[in-house]
This record gives sequence, C-alpha cells and structure tokens, in this order.
Amino acid sequence: MTKTKLHAVSRTQGNNRALKEGEVSLPDFELDFEEVPVLVHGFRRMVRELAYDVCEMALTTYICAKAHGVKFTALPIFLVRDFHHDAILHHVPSGLTSPADLAGKRVGVNRGYTVTTGVWARSIIQEEFDVDLSSISWAPSGDEHVAEYRAPGNVQPLEDGDLAGRLSSGDLVAAVGAKVDHPDVATMFEDPFAAAVGALKTRGLYPINHCVVVRDELLEQNPDVAVQVMEGFAASKRLYVEELKAGRISAPSRVDKIHQAALDYMDDPLPYGIEPNRDTLEKLIGHAVTQKIISEPMAMEDLFAKPVLDTVA
Repeated sequence: MTKTKLHAVSRTQGNNRALKEGEVSLPDFELDFEEVPVLVHGFRRMVRELAYDVCEMALTTYICAKAHGVKFTALPIFLVRDFHHDAILHHVPSGLTSPADLAGKRVGVNRGYTVTTGVWARSIIQEEFDVDLSSISWAPSGDEHVAEYRAPGNVQPLEDGDLAGRLSSGDLVAAVGAKVDHPDVATMFEDPFAAAVGALKTRGLYPINHCVVVRDELLEQNPDVAVQVMEGFAASKRLYVEELKAGRISAPSRVDKIHQAALDYMDDPLPYGIEPNRDTLEKLIGHAVTQKIISEPMAMEDLFAKPVLDTVA
C-alpha cells in the first residue's frame, strides 16, 4: 500500500537521525523532510503560513502561536533540551559582576523577545539572582514569528538590529542569546556549563527548547498521524540514547555533551511525553506568563494532541 507523504521539517541531530535517514519508518506515512538551512525560517513559515504538515518548533513560539489561534497542535516530542547559562553575555569593560547587576539596565535579546532561549535565560536571571525582570529594558534585535504578538512596555526593539555591534561597543551592557566573538564580550558565568549542570542537579532545571507540531487539519482528518509520528521520533530517539549509554559517539557535539551530563541524573536524557516533563513544561508556561508572552496559563490538554496526551516514550 502506498504511504501518505507528509511534508516535514526537523534539523538533523542524534535523536532524529535514524528517522530522517530511513532506519526508522512509519507504518502508514512517509515523512518527506525538507532541509531548511536556518531552522528558525522554518518556524516562521509554519507559524505564518502553515507551510508544513509536521514541523519542529521552538516551544515558546508554539505556546505564543497557540494563544493567538494558529491552527497547529504540538506532540510531546521534545527534540531539543539545552543549557542556557552561557546565553547570558556582558560587555566586560562595563563592570558588571553578576546577573544581579542587570536590574535597571537595557539588555539586548537575540531575535525576538519570545525566543525560547531568551525566556529560559531570563528565568535564570530571575530565579538565581532575584532580579525583577520588569525592571530591565529588553531590546530584541528582530521581530516575532507570531506577528499578532504585542510585547510589554519594557520591551523596545533595537533600533538598527545590530546586537553584536551594540554589545561589543558597550552601548548595551549585556544581552541574552547573542552570538558575539569579541574580546570585550564574555559570558557572565566563569564556567556556564558547570553552572547549568549545578542547576540541573539542585533544582531540576533541564530546559526544553523544541517540540514538534502538526497542522490541525491533518490531525482532524487522521488522528493516527499523531500516534505514528510520535512513535517514529521516539524509536529514533531510543537508538540514539543506546549509543550515548554505550559510549559509541566518538566525537560528541555540544548537544551530545548536554545529554551525557543529564544521564548522570536520569535514565533517559530525552524523555518524550507530558508526564515525565510536566514540571519543566509548567515552569516554562509560568515564565511565559511572568514575562508577558501569554496572558494566562495554558492547560496541557489544550497544548498537546489528544491521541498522545498519555503517551510516554
């Protein structure tokens, strides 16, 4: 029987490689992956045009889009977990000694205010250094994927969008999520990886960055799409985790090293499903409310596809 092709986007990494390379397949559907060189361009097309059937998606972009009525729904496939202490940068000559010093300052933000890395980085500033985030003026370098979103008053776009230049010159004393190679710019943590591992160990901070979304029309036509897509990604992930545990990844990437660090505290560094991730999801939703990305908390039952609400993989 001919399988139904689904137009899909997901950036290749260890946990989806077997699915993208055909080692794992779905019974009734074929995921026809388009390679999008800059993944965030795929996010934008999905949010604004519903350009794909199945698409990897930044989690807070999804939450914001869902709150604004975009017709797609997530599967609890959490493709990307990340550490974000290294996302908090500062202009060294400005003399800041800690993220606590950011209160009352103007701080740059890479791309949009709703970018997931920025949300998690701001949560670190708030939770670990007791900073009132509303006391900071946030300066995004770009616009939002969700065009209808309206930022709070303390968010004012960077006039020229030159985040790297503004941070390097000291016009901005700090930024979150920026990519800057300049001798006057450094992370605010002496060892950000160790700080992130410490946060994982002491308070369970293991941020989720990306999920997978499916067009609502497709889910309505065939609810089994959700089940098969989730199982396909999960089967691919299990093969990767076996490789991690066996030490068979010869040249681990930064992503692999994060997963390896997480293995010291959990059996599966990439659990899929709502229940094993409920605390992290609820934290992110809470931060999205605090940071005025959404106006009120959203229920898991409204965020994730019904056929896989109880699936753990």
